[in-house]
Amino acid sequence: MANLTLTGILEKMTGKDKDYRYMATSDLLNELNKEGFKLDSDLEAKLSNIVIQQLDDAAGEVSGLAVKCLAPLVKKIREQQVLEMTNKLCDKLLNGKEQNRDIASIALKTIIAEVPTSSVAQSVLVSISPKLIRGITTQGMSTEIKCESLDILCDVLLKYGNLMASDHEVLLGALLPQLNTYQASVRKKTVSCIASLASSLSDELLAKATVEVVRLLKIQTTKSEITRTNIQMIGALSRAVGYRFGPHLGDAVPILINYCNNASENDEELREYSLQALESFLLRCPRDISFYCDQILHLSLEFLSHDPNFTDNMEEDTDDESYVEEEDDESANEYTDDEDVSWKVRRAAAKCLSALIVSRPEMLSRLYEEACPKLIERFKEREENVKMDVFSTFIELLRQTGNVTKGQTDIDDSRQGLNPVSSKLLLPAADPSMRLENSLDDELCLGCGVWSLRYLLKQEVPKIVRSINRQLREKSIKTKVGAFSVLKELVIVLPDCLADHIGSLTSGIEKALCDKSSTSNLKIEALVFTRLVLASHAPDVFHPYIKAISAPVISAVGERYYKVTAEALRVCGELVRVVRPNIEGYDFDFKPYVHPIYSAIMSRLTNQDQDQEVKECAISCMGFVVSTFGDHLGKELPACLPVLVDRMGNEITRLTAVKAFAVIAASPLHLDLSCILEQVISELTTFLRKANRALRQATLGTLNTLIVGYGDRIGSAAYEVIVVELSTLISDSDLHMAALALELCCTLMADKRSGPNVGLTVRNKVLPQALTLITSPLLQGQALLALQNFFGALVYSANTSFDVLLDSLLSTAKSSVQSGGVAKQALFSIAQCVAVLCLAAGDEKCYSTVNMLTDLLRSAGSANSMLAIGNRLKNGSQAKQHLSLLCLGEIGRRKDLSSHDHIENIVIESFQSPFEEIKSAASYALGNIAVGNLPKYLPFILDKIDNQQKKQYLLLHSLKEVIVRQSVDKAEFDDSSVEKITNLLFNHCESDEEGVRNVVAECLGKIALIEPGKLVPSLKERTSNPAAFTRATVVTAVKYSIVERQEKIDEILYPEISSFLMLIKDHDRHVRRAAVLALSIAAHNKPNLIKGLLPELLPLLYDQTKELIRTVDLGPFKHTVDDGLELRKAAFECVDTLLDSCLDQVNPSSFIVPYLLSGLEDHYDVKMPCHLILSKLADKCPSAVLAVLDSLVDPLQKTINFRPKQDAVKQEVDRNEDMIRSALRAIASLNHMSGGDCSHKFKNLMNDIAKSQALSEKYSSIRNE
Repeated sequence: MANLTLTGILEKMTGKDKDYRYMATSDLLNELNKEGFKLDSDLEAKLSNIVIQQLDDAAGEVSGLAVKCLAPLVKKIREQQVLEMTNKLCDKLLNGKEQNRDIASIALKTIIAEVPTSSVAQSVLVSISPKLIRGITTQGMSTEIKCESLDILCDVLLKYGNLMASDHEVLLGALLPQLNTYQASVRKKTVSCIASLASSLSDELLAKATVEVVRLLKIQTTKSEITRTNIQMIGALSRAVGYRFGPHLGDAVPILINYCNNASENDEELREYSLQALESFLLRCPRDISFYCDQILHLSLEFLSHDPNFTDNMEEDTDDESYVEEEDDESANEYTDDEDVSWKVRRAAAKCLSALIVSRPEMLSRLYEEACPKLIERFKEREENVKMDVFSTFIELLRQTGNVTKGQTDIDDSRQGLNPVSSKLLLPAADPSMRLENSLDDELCLGCGVWSLRYLLKQEVPKIVRSINRQLREKSIKTKVGAFSVLKELVIVLPDCLADHIGSLTSGIEKALCDKSSTSNLKIEALVFTRLVLASHAPDVFHPYIKAISAPVISAVGERYYKVTAEALRVCGELVRVVRPNIEGYDFDFKPYVHPIYSAIMSRLTNQDQDQEVKECAISCMGFVVSTFGDHLGKELPACLPVLVDRMGNEITRLTAVKAFAVIAASPLHLDLSCILEQVISELTTFLRKANRALRQATLGTLNTLIVGYGDRIGSAAYEVIVVELSTLISDSDLHMAALALELCCTLMADKRSGPNVGLTVRNKVLPQALTLITSPLLQGQALLALQNFFGALVYSANTSFDVLLDSLLSTAKSSVQSGGVAKQALFSIAQCVAVLCLAAGDEKCYSTVNMLTDLLRSAGSANSMLAIGNRLKNGSQAKQHLSLLCLGEIGRRKDLSSHDHIENIVIESFQSPFEEIKSAASYALGNIAVGNLPKYLPFILDKIDNQQKKQYLLLHSLKEVIVRQSVDKAEFDDSSVEKITNLLFNHCESDEEGVRNVVAECLGKIALIEPGKLVPSLKERTSNPAAFTRATVVTAVKYSIVERQEKIDEILYPEISSFLMLIKDHDRHVRRAAVLALSIAAHNKPNLIKGLLPELLPLLYDQTKELIRTVDLGPFKHTVDDGLELRKAAFECVDTLLDSCLDQVNPSSFIVPYLLSGLEDHYDVKMPCHLILSKLADKCPSAVLAVLDSLVDPLQKTINFRPKQDAVKQEVDRNEDMIRSALRAIASLNHMSGGDCSHKFKNLMNDIAKSQALSEKYSSIRNE
């Protein structure tokens, strides 16, 4: 912009006409916001002066615009001009006219917020700090000036406190005396100011501030309002500095508890502020507050019902859940007293209790015993705001229970079919009378396992329902919403817990949905709860109340607000299942509900002018209605089904409609779909070409279901088109999609009505894709199983012979050799498909194939001895031998091969191969062949182990294959075999070779699953063996015996598990590591086995995170060896697992500092699990992490800023990149926590990441994952 134009604007800004001044200031603001705006030194000074003058403009809108100009202006002018502006504004604030003070204050805050660089900020701070301190401390200065000065200083400290370290002591000296002033507004702003300063104070000055505040609190003669301010100051300090306040809790907490207990009846605010400070301690200093948690719990529970002016004798606890509401019953709300502020104490107590629940998962069992009944009792709270906090606190208790019981099944389900001891494993006795019955129950109660928490909650359900029912009878909408929120969370955490209470809750649901005063929010909460309870309970518990429930739900489908309608449709979907749970026949008469439900949904299905969510819910719900009630909707279906087909043609509703047809096609009613079947098949076939992955998946599933149920009405021509389309989906780029496509292809081939052209199309289109897929190293799981089934089905096709298929499969390995070799996983896949193919073709083909494979082994064995042979030939022969062995193993596992003479000797000859993969395949083959005929081949393997020392390792692997397969198939060995196997294995426990010991351990562990009564005592006996290798082997064996599925070993292992896990304190580090790994597996698969031991095991586990560094003297130089690296890595990985399965037993605060903190600065292999742990803690225990957030910043910052040496190899560079991304994931989790912005160090870290292009790009990609 030309200087002349700017001069014109400035002249108008100083004119007499306020409209001109306004327009000119607006033009200036626009120009300042332009990127290319520049000023010379003369104009800078002139412009700055005029803008400052404009702040005093009599027209408020002009001065307001002038303030807005300051933000861009400070970024465009020199440092000297910024200083002049701030000095003038400070002068206006302290010495100017009263009417200009507010605008000067706002202007100063704007400049401070927008200062562009740290150097400018430093100069501004040096200039204005003394003036602000003078404004605060000068005798006779008005309250308004003090408050404005404190406000501005608070902003300064919040943003630049760390730049003012040299002034911290002076600032503290100026601010602390203001806590004793008689001006309440000054005291209040001083609290905020000191809190802003505290986060950047040194430990010494922080201690000084705390000591001074505590000293003031101890003075009994201090006025009550000043004492309240000092209590607020204590709480604010802890919120500002987090864990750094921990060392001062010993002085502060007893004083606050004393004030709570001894405050006068008229000083409820003193109690309120004390409880708020204690709440802050719980959240911000969870480690150091541990000692006082019991006292705080009792205090919170006591003041939760603190209501000295009101005696409640109206709501006696009664078992009568059918209590009928009296008309105009407002008795609970009759008492009012405007001067009564005791509700503030009760609210503070509820929040304090909530903080205790959130921060102390290890106290949950105790909280259920002491706090849960009290909270339920306080649902009757007369102050609505307090009642909402009580509801929130109880919901927090339920959520924490859900966190520590996540992934577990319900109590009653888990106990079915178990013997008494197994049941006790899952359900520790919680009732005191039960605890005295036997010592096993006592041990289990010490564990406070997940089932204990659920059991304790289940005991409170009747009381919860009685109390909630009373709340649902209240007139307050807010109360009813809160009550349904509690019920909703209860059903989520403890499904099937309301089976005995449906009748008493029905009236509350009905009233919430039908009452004219009900809001949309209340209706949504009531509907969500209804849906959850219908989905989680057996249908028959609702049948007496279906009429009462269904009428308001069906009515809600017609609501105008789309959120209510959508939720009502979802509830209708559950109602359909409930009224007719069994198509074949049921006592309940569902017919009266068929047409009302259908009509309500149909009205929504045919309505085009409505929200997408409603459309999708209507489509899904109609799918359930048709599949369940279709036999009673004969006249309606011709009108309904075309509408669903039409919705398939709409891109927005297409996916939902496809899923709805899958439900309809799977219906046992076998409905007549002839009127739309051809069109549906045609539409679905075209969907296989769409880019939408979810649509393709749903389409494959729906086509499969339609062909199974309606194949007789679909032409062979349609099958051919489907085969062509699905063939393009078979690749390793999407294995799940490939599995679905192969399953559909198998369904098509299995249909006897499919013509020869279908088989031909499969051979030409699908088979080449399948043969390509089988060579993928990624192939596994469901896709591999589907591929096996495909080859099995293909044998029966008239167009494809067994010999051609076998040759095609074997050729895939040959072609891969030509192109550089086939992956090991691919050879296993080929072998499994060959085995399935042979078994499907019959005994004759199987016999000839085995003969061919043994011939290949003989010829390959002779080729291996000719080491001078060409490289390609050698590789080809090696691949043939490798694949032949794997094929024999897979066939032998499925079929007895004893009819082939000396096959075991042919296989064992391959042990002589110079190639490790051949020897490994031979070991695998021998073991699997033995599975097919144990009486013949097991003695052979055992004999060879005893007599062939050089082949021992391979033979042990063969034995492992036998044992593992038997343990999975629940087979049993005869007694003599078990004894012989175990003796042989125990003899090899002390082997010098780690590989041998690992195989022995796995064999022992798996055989323990088969014969636990014999193995567990034998393993326990060896935990005291003098040989460290033996101790490590037996504890590793136990690790292999703890599997996810329920086994008979569990009840035998439970009382003995401590003998193995306590080896975590063994003097040998290898034994300790084995114990840590066993603990980790137990925590993952069977947490209830170890919960009772965790109080003793956790400190021992944490000790394993210490470094074991030793220096080896190699003569000319010394080499540092870290013997504890693997142990530390295992220990941190174990903690990661415990956080998932045993969170209620872990005190995160005692683990984060110092153990996790040291891990974050450790080796790469240790840092990675530590980052995962930190992310998990940020999600599950944010208060514990927030308390020490400052201390976590440095190690994370070092990690993301680390750069490998210039001569680093690619592997080192890649590992470093992985580590940086891992650390950034942890940082993203920390940033997601509420309250992380309290840490200046963490905010600076986030700013540094944002400024670095490389880091910000990585961080953005991680957040989008």
